[in-house]
Amino acid sequence: MANGWDALRQWGEDAVRIERLTGGVANDVWSVRVNGKVAVGRLGRRTDAGLAWETELIKHLDREGMHVPVPIPTTDGRLFLDGLVVMRYMEGGPPETESDWRRMADTLRELHRLTQGWPQRPGWRSSTDLLHAETGTRIDLAAMPPEGVMRCRAAWARLVGRQTCVVHGNPNSAANVRMTADRVALIDWDESHVDVPDLDLVLPGNAAGLDDRAYDIAAWEAAVSWPDEYSVRRLGEVWPV
Repeated sequence: MANGWDALRQWGEDAVRIERLTGGVANDVWSVRVNGKVAVGRLGRRTDAGLAWETELIKHLDREGMHVPVPIPTTDGRLFLDGLVVMRYMEGGPPETESDWRRMADTLRELHRLTQGWPQRPGWRSSTDLLHAETGTRIDLAAMPPEGVMRCRAAWARLVGRQTCVVHGNPNSAANVRMTADRVALIDWDESHVDVPDLDLVLPGNAAGLDDRAYDIAAWEAAVSWPDEYSVRRLGEVWPV
């Protein structure tokens, strides 16, 4: 991805990378300096259509008062270029206490409220879409053992008919949260898409107060990550058919 960083020059002659940041899985994430201020640059392989969806979502959430990493435009007004997005740096630290995670759950529910009826991210599938489709973004059900697919689809079938909205996609990773005394910010929206809200709310300590529905998110994560060790373990948590 090194050559892709040449696009950073479109954010100004003084735009420069500072240091690589941890936490990015599918992307190359760095702190950068743009217009004399520290920001965050994320270089990945998402399509232009997917990045347009993501940046429009972030702008909407910002207008509605949520604390999100608003994209910083290039000098000619583009919000992304050649897979690179530059975003406002968000202050704060990860959630550490049960109270922190409950605040996180409240923030996620606000996200879900603000995005009911939102269109699906281009190229993505929701969990219920995968009852009939085999592929979607990083998911390929044909690569899973048939019995595992049956388990996942049985879990997803229990989600049919529920209201959908934007889900962050990976909120239970503390690295994706920046908290201060008076606000909660969600960062790294690379996995965001439209699905049922419970998939976002399986949080440490059951901070969202869910019923025992962990099999739903286990099914999703097993399918997304297959066949690594983590996904095999998550598949084992999906209830048998």
